[in-house]
Amino acid sequence: MSDQPRRPRTSGKPYRRPKKDPVRILAFEALRAVDERDAYANLVLPPLLRKAREKEGPEKFDARDAALATELVYGTLRRQGTYDAVLSACVDRPLGEVDPPVLDVLSLGAHQLLGTRIPTHAAVSATVELARVVLGDGRAKFVNAVLRKVAQHDLDGWLERVAPPYDDDPEDHLAVVHSHPRWVVSALWDSLGGGRAGIEDLLRADNERPEVTLVARPGRATAEELLEEDAAVPGHWSPYAVRLTEGGEPGAVAAVRDGRAGVQDEGSQLVALALASAPLDGPDRRWLDGCAGPGGKAALLGALAAQRGAMLVASEKQTHRAGLVAKALDGNPGPYQVIAADGTRPAWRPGSFDRVLVDVPCTGLGALRRRPEARWRRRPEDLEGFAPLQRGLLRTALESVRVGGVVGYATCSPHLAETRAVVADVLKQYPDTDLLDARPLLPGVPDLGEGPDVQLWPHLHGTDAMYLALIRRTG
Repeated sequence: MSDQPRRPRTSGKPYRRPKKDPVRILAFEALRAVDERDAYANLVLPPLLRKAREKEGPEKFDARDAALATELVYGTLRRQGTYDAVLSACVDRPLGEVDPPVLDVLSLGAHQLLGTRIPTHAAVSATVELARVVLGDGRAKFVNAVLRKVAQHDLDGWLERVAPPYDDDPEDHLAVVHSHPRWVVSALWDSLGGGRAGIEDLLRADNERPEVTLVARPGRATAEELLEEDAAVPGHWSPYAVRLTEGGEPGAVAAVRDGRAGVQDEGSQLVALALASAPLDGPDRRWLDGCAGPGGKAALLGALAAQRGAMLVASEKQTHRAGLVAKALDGNPGPYQVIAADGTRPAWRPGSFDRVLVDVPCTGLGALRRRPEARWRRRPEDLEGFAPLQRGLLRTALESVRVGGVVGYATCSPHLAETRAVVADVLKQYPDTDLLDARPLLPGVPDLGEGPDVQLWPHLHGTDAMYLALIRRTG
């Protein structure tokens, strides 16, 4: 007898090993990590791509491979809600009964068919080959059958079939068309203040791939130095911001490798700059970042403080995140201190600081461009979980600043329950405070609303949807 393993019997056709497509296999692995481990794509994908670039032979990635893998992962995650609606119309059972790995392959196929310029036959055949490799021949047949149904219409054709008419149910229509959970659509709409055009522009912006934005840390690097990089252009608003317009690799920038510059959304830069520019009554020697992890704002604040001879204390509750803060601040030109402390149980005396920033933990609904999977993980009840912490941190900040000093309350969420509601509730307990008009402290930035607080938006400012309220202690 032959020692060769038996090949599966087929209907008269010779057995063919599935072709391994390294790009699509990597994209599938990334989606499985996001689903199984609640990982974030922006943390999972870079090491996978790095490993693929270091391989030898046909599986080694070039720049085009990396770009395609990135598009497949992020595009699938961003449009998951839309693709789920389409797949539901093409599968003969509820999607909840489809095994998650199979659903990931189907979603990857749907994105190639409906969200890219990959030819239909290539999208179907490549996805079926992927299914044969990662799922087996039996499930590959199911994938093939479903994707052939998906391929019968383009995206607009499917949206006409699966999205309810806007006039019948505006929120559900927008949720399906723009791939956001209905409750998120409702919350963002409330924050914007109504109007169809604005909410559609915002939801579209959430589904666009954001540019990589760098920050030149004052006293250590300059924007001019960063602008010498390929495809680098100035930021929109921050004098320290530089954008990499063609998806450049930050790790290839010498100033980033050295810690003299960092990756930081321009909205985060503006929050730090506004706090640093707020007018004070009295001395300006001690600054506090009360929620400093992972360290981007702390590094910018520390550099700005150093220019004035001030000291920054960066406090972070979680020890490992405090380590990230220390790494970001390493080499700061002025004095600083990093401590691991609970911001609601301060390790310092009341009234110790002249300026205090609390960028509080939140739902992250303002950064859905960068973390598209967050929209599917968050639930309305998460707001209740964050509320006590947000209020506690703001109370501590107000008690930590001296009379005449300024507190900046910031959050990467535009949800009213995490922004104005928190500030209004806490200030009822602190009558000796004034809300400062933050708008003049963001010079040149348009569409900042009626004030005195500031809400930035992806569709208006090209930033994450950062919120900032500036509060002065008056007594």
